[in-house]
Amino acid sequence: MTAKRASIVWFRQDLRLADNPALTAAVEREAPVACVYIWAPDEEGDWPPGSASRWWLHHSLASLDAQLRERGSRLIIRRGPTLTALQAIIAETGAEAVFWNRRYEPAVVRRDAQVLRSLKQSGVQVSHSNSALLFEPHDVETGQGKPYQVFTPFWKACLAKPAPDEPLPAPDKILGVTPGLESLALDQLQLLPTIPWDRGFYHAWDPGEPAALQELSRFVSERMHDYPEARDVPAEPGTSRMSPRLHFGEIGPRQVWAAASAKPQASGGAYLREIGWREFAHHVLHHFPQTTRAPLRDKFEKFPWQTDAAALKAWQRGRTGYPIVDAGMRELWETGWMHNRVRMIVGSFLTKDLLVSWTAGARWFWDTLVDADLANNTLGWQWIAGCGADAAPYFRVFNPVSQGEKFDGDGAYARRWVPEISGLPDGAIHAPWTADRSELQRAGVTLGETYPEPMVDHAAARKRALEAYGR
Repeated sequence: MTAKRASIVWFRQDLRLADNPALTAAVEREAPVACVYIWAPDEEGDWPPGSASRWWLHHSLASLDAQLRERGSRLIIRRGPTLTALQAIIAETGAEAVFWNRRYEPAVVRRDAQVLRSLKQSGVQVSHSNSALLFEPHDVETGQGKPYQVFTPFWKACLAKPAPDEPLPAPDKILGVTPGLESLALDQLQLLPTIPWDRGFYHAWDPGEPAALQELSRFVSERMHDYPEARDVPAEPGTSRMSPRLHFGEIGPRQVWAAASAKPQASGGAYLREIGWREFAHHVLHHFPQTTRAPLRDKFEKFPWQTDAAALKAWQRGRTGYPIVDAGMRELWETGWMHNRVRMIVGSFLTKDLLVSWTAGARWFWDTLVDADLANNTLGWQWIAGCGADAAPYFRVFNPVSQGEKFDGDGAYARRWVPEISGLPDGAIHAPWTADRSELQRAGVTLGETYPEPMVDHAAARKRALEAYGR
């Protein structure tokens, strides 16, 4: 009997060993496996990984390599073009099969189709699997056979389908290929910044599959029971913070589903609904790939967005004069992450109060979020701008003062990230301009100097936005 020749597992946004269908399928062939990562950002169209994503990717790849070495393998790193790199590794190893897990970004889908055709034409066995989603975007459709554009019926249709498969275990051992197979050192990819703006990231995150599993277990056992109420309080650790781990595939949605489904419906169901929004985002992007650059709703094509570089910069730096907005933008810069409730508030402020296009916000988030995900980022920004799927009504304009008072009543979140106003009383912490002179003096706050005056009057800005949206 002829021995099977080597396999290649092409890692992408599936940087884990457990519940990794491509890896499992390759290992089950009982032949040597080359575990490969190919750095080819220019193949991702207009959306190559941003700065914060590259930071996370560096550390996640290092963790994956360590995990592989514990099982007798290692991570082979190459630069693109992807097809050229794969062909070289096939030649060097004599591999006869290539396995990968699917991605869903439009440019990547086109690239993968070309790779698939070329490898098959050269006689290589190719297998690709779903590891990133619970439900394939093309498998969920309306009764008329069309894609969904509203979340609730979409998620109802998903829940009517058979439950996702049980997660696959991580392989105990991986038969490695030739020890001399060439690999770049991770540092050669130059993913980390040369200027140390990432110092806060190291205090906030520990990338990699082991930490992801620990974090999910801790959330499910300690915090999920409070999730329906705590998820909207930005000062509290009420969310799972799984978003970057799901994006990079350090953990898979089936693993999250299995863990959450074991909990009572009130908490587990509420959390899985948020996983459902992630599924919905990928569903919309798959069926409407133009939404990364254009509104889903055509009537917004000619919306009179303002080009205001100074306003955009003030928003980016957390210098708007509205503490809940500034706290969110500073948390983003310091940690590469922002609480979801605050994401909605800052998004509304940019698009409604400042009338700056959602595309500018999407670009900033893309570069600064460690969980920057093309589907989620696009859906979220079009939702808050009112121009996308299941969008917030155009007349819904978040009031940054009342939102702060409702979800950060004691000002703990604002005080943490905007320390220059921390001495203000609770009643003025979200509207410093309402404090009287003695309160400002005691807090050491001089509006316009130590902390900015509000850059717009919200009531007037809301009126302007409603007029523009109405037209």
